[in-house]
Amino acid sequence: MEKNGSGQLRIGMLTPSSNTCLEPMTAAILLEAEGPAAMYASRVPVTRIALDSQATAQFQVEPMLAAARLLADAQVDVIVWNGTAGSWLGVDHDLALVAAIEKETGIRATTSTLALLDACRAFGVTRLGLAVPYTTDVTDRIVARYAEHGVDCARTASLGLTENTDFATTPAQRVRQLIEQAGAGDVHAVAVVCTNVYGAPHVVDMENELGVPVFDSVAATLWQALRIGGRSDAITGWGQLLATGTLRMRFQDLLEDLLSGTGADRTTLRIDLSKLGLHVDLTAGEAVAPGVRSIRRDSSLDQRQLNTVQWLERHRRPLVQPHFRADPTPPDALITVYGVNAQMLAPIERGGELVAWLSVHSLSEREWGEADENVLAEAMRRVHEALDGI
Repeated sequence: MEKNGSGQLRIGMLTPSSNTCLEPMTAAILLEAEGPAAMYASRVPVTRIALDSQATAQFQVEPMLAAARLLADAQVDVIVWNGTAGSWLGVDHDLALVAAIEKETGIRATTSTLALLDACRAFGVTRLGLAVPYTTDVTDRIVARYAEHGVDCARTASLGLTENTDFATTPAQRVRQLIEQAGAGDVHAVAVVCTNVYGAPHVVDMENELGVPVFDSVAATLWQALRIGGRSDAITGWGQLLATGTLRMRFQDLLEDLLSGTGADRTTLRIDLSKLGLHVDLTAGEAVAPGVRSIRRDSSLDQRQLNTVQWLERHRRPLVQPHFRADPTPPDALITVYGVNAQMLAPIERGGELVAWLSVHSLSEREWGEADENVLAEAMRRVHEALDGI
């Protein structure tokens, strides 16, 4: 949250010197923010994107630190490297940059690449469509780097450009075609990986056309900056990430803690939140142990008609099942398709209505102990806390 006494969150952005997109786009999106926030830029020399030593030298830490020091003079609350170089140089490059900025200025920091990978985590994206303006060798390097973090760039579309100024002059129709090409396969989302491509204005239309989230780098970077600054704004009109990403990330964090705390094989949250496009027939979040099959995108069942959910509706307390040899029985698919043999379910009640429930799955029969139920109760509390903030 802002600490500068201005009453607004000040976001400092390290901007590639030849970038003409990110500042106007960020300013336009911030007009829709719920609370006061402003963006301040400090430029670093970047003009060409390639893999040769001269091009990669543009992203050395010291010029970034010099620009960050200037932003610190403005008492910004967050500093972000608003560039996607880490997508081909590697996440370690960006993590080292973040650590250096934070040590030098004492101000929280992040980058566009870290934001994009966090967006994938929040939405459970493991198959990504990649839309970029770069040449084939840079695109291939991004594919390899993202694979290191569990994201398969299953489809790519690129423009074959190297000059940064050319990226921003790409015609709007060509940008739409690029996103469409990247989203034509079986992907969970599309990412426009470049902060100098005007992708943000097309996100909503393309999400409606493709049926998957579209993560624009400029929008994703702002989303991450707001989160790090302690803001939970749900910004509408610019796509699913800005509208629901922060809430989804809170859900994902608590589901991963629930998985770890119980030693289970899968945890999920299903919720009806129509104003944000969430409904119980698709999970709002999921955490799985290594090798466990995901259930996140299976919408084949009418969840509220299931015996176990009907039980939650009637009793409004956690259902603890060490096995499935007694009523209420779960759907056959949970056992035969997903291999579940024990579970805990916890209702989330708001205003007298069952609006959501948590599931904790085990692939083997097991006794759930008091410690497991306590971890589940803490997860329930955190769901309520997240919903209180919207």
